[in-house]
Amino acid sequence: MGCGTSITTETQTRRLETAMKAAILIQRWYRRYVARLEMRRRYTWNIFQSIEYAGEQDQLQLSGFFSFMLDNFTQLNGSGPDLISQLLDPVLEPWSERESSYDLIPVPESYSGPHLSFPLSMSHTHALLAAFKDQKLLHARYFVQLLQETRRLLRQIPNIRHLSIPYAKEITICGDLHGRLDDLLLIFYKNGLPSVDTPYLFNGDFVDRGKKSVEVLVLLFSFLLLYPDHMHLNRGNHEDHIMNLRYGFTKEVMQKYKSHGRQILRLLQDVFSLLPVATVIDSRVLIVHGGISDQTDLDFLSTIDRHKVKSALRLPRQMGRQTGSPRPSSRYTKNTRTPTQRRKRLLSGQSSGSSSSSSSSSSLCSPRTPSRLSPRPSPCTPSMPCSREIPPLSFLDCLSALAPPPSPPQQELEWKQVVDILWSDPKPQAGCSPNTFRGGGCYFGPDVTRTLLLHHGLLLLVRSHECKQEGYEVCHNGQVITIFSASNYYEEGSNRGAYIKLGQELVPRFYQYQVSQTTRRLTLTQRVSVAESSAVRALKEKLFAHRSELMTAFQQYDYNNTGCISVSDWAVAIESVLKLDLPWRTLRPRLARLTLGGAVEYSSCFEDMGPGQPLPQVTPNLAETLYRYRTDLEIIFNIIDKDHSGQISIEEFRQTWRLFSAHLGVAVDDQAIDDLARSIDFNKDGSIDFNEFLEAFRVVHKLDYKDQQQG
Repeated sequence: MGCGTSITTETQTRRLETAMKAAILIQRWYRRYVARLEMRRRYTWNIFQSIEYAGEQDQLQLSGFFSFMLDNFTQLNGSGPDLISQLLDPVLEPWSERESSYDLIPVPESYSGPHLSFPLSMSHTHALLAAFKDQKLLHARYFVQLLQETRRLLRQIPNIRHLSIPYAKEITICGDLHGRLDDLLLIFYKNGLPSVDTPYLFNGDFVDRGKKSVEVLVLLFSFLLLYPDHMHLNRGNHEDHIMNLRYGFTKEVMQKYKSHGRQILRLLQDVFSLLPVATVIDSRVLIVHGGISDQTDLDFLSTIDRHKVKSALRLPRQMGRQTGSPRPSSRYTKNTRTPTQRRKRLLSGQSSGSSSSSSSSSSLCSPRTPSRLSPRPSPCTPSMPCSREIPPLSFLDCLSALAPPPSPPQQELEWKQVVDILWSDPKPQAGCSPNTFRGGGCYFGPDVTRTLLLHHGLLLLVRSHECKQEGYEVCHNGQVITIFSASNYYEEGSNRGAYIKLGQELVPRFYQYQVSQTTRRLTLTQRVSVAESSAVRALKEKLFAHRSELMTAFQQYDYNNTGCISVSDWAVAIESVLKLDLPWRTLRPRLARLTLGGAVEYSSCFEDMGPGQPLPQVTPNLAETLYRYRTDLEIIFNIIDKDHSGQISIEEFRQTWRLFSAHLGVAVDDQAIDDLARSIDFNKDGSIDFNEFLEAFRVVHKLDYKDQQQG
């Protein structure tokens, strides 16, 4: 009996050991699986974010071209003010200034959407919610009247709004919505509609990117009018008519309101510029859209005329003329340097924002690379070093470095304060430095945060402006919170949305959500794969648009003309051109093929892509330029296309492209431009169908094209 018991014990022990070994193996496998999945998720996120910020930088540079067009287009066109000048340097017409102008817009009997009368009531907001759920649009008459009433209210609100949380109540703080109506409706469903008992603060970026920006604005402005003491809105960097040109809101308004679109856009410029730029809760919590800099002064900010800052991307034109230069410096400092000191600082590569003790270091349009939309550099002279010896700086900063500007006028200081509030991002390192990744505002460190909070007796800074995978992030030793409320921002399942609830104890509580009809049915691996595929597609399009530059960079490492280079050389070459700061070695299997010897066949980077409908008359160099600046050209031509017909005249095309190519520094002769214009005038009527033009210069993924043919 004792022997049998011993055998049974040994058997159980062996089984237990086998089970433990199996569990350890499974655990190791699972950890490796999760680690690989997390690696894919992180580089996918990095791709999305890098391309997004590169696009913002492109838009900042494009605003320089708009300034160029303002000074040149009217003279070339020979006509009076056009939509370009109206959008960029708005002069309000009597139509949009008269409070009764909505009476000029008739409402047809066939209109089945909501009808508004002012002052608004709860029945109106409920009617709007029901209509938007049924995909109905608010009529232009009511939208104009709503905007005029909102403008009247906003004029009474200070730049920095001071709030207090009532006893036993909480305030809900939401971040970027970006035209995601479903996210807004989900927040209202989970947290309740705005009311006396449920106050809200929406922290900017209500519009752009999403397809329902108009509906989001209508709901927010309606609740603001209904509960002006319990519904609060801060301005974001996308409440800006120049940003709206690139990221979709301008196009959405024109498509939805057609003949009234231009008037509505000009009225929206006024409304956006009147939005408060900051909110303070119980004198302890500061809420701004972007962030701060080492020059942020809340006392000064509270005194400025915010209505003058129609766009944070563009100094008012009269401001530049006061300084006697084309565009004034975007920097201002406490200690003015002499010209010699400025040149020494530039040539030594020192930044004014390298430490917390430095003066203001943020800038607008300060790219990671020299501006693509800046004039071509002048030849080297003994008194002027070659541009390649100067570290990357913005066009505005270069102007300030080469010639001592006069003391910044008051308006420039005010504009600069608004730029920092709307565009800045936190960083883990100490100090304040130019936000070169976005191209505007600054990076501010924990010491900058601590200094400002101590100076004003604050405990916490809440901001938005950056998409976070979990919908929120806490940094700077718990003194800075980022909140982002647009879920699935980059791709289905890419991120959660979140909002904050603050009670009298001022301890933030986070609530997360994700709007989706399909994400819940996907596994984690499937969600990562969907987002990864979308990110890689966008990255491949970026490669194709810079093909000639990349091939030149690759060939510098291909000493024997084999068509192959090492992985490390490939990674260095691709980063030198794209400047996206991505893990290229990790991404290599998704972008390029290896030889049996482990070298990269660099031409394989472009195998999966091709042009949409190539035009034989267009030279390869010009075609690549058109691919690269396709989005910028679309913005420009949408401005020229005043009636939104999709047609522009050949002469308008020629004039605009000549200006654009001159500003880019692209060597394209007039004959090539004329040939291009004639080649895309397919029916020879003297007009160009710009949609066909865009289709011709669209990057097509060949695998998708094959799938479509097979389908």
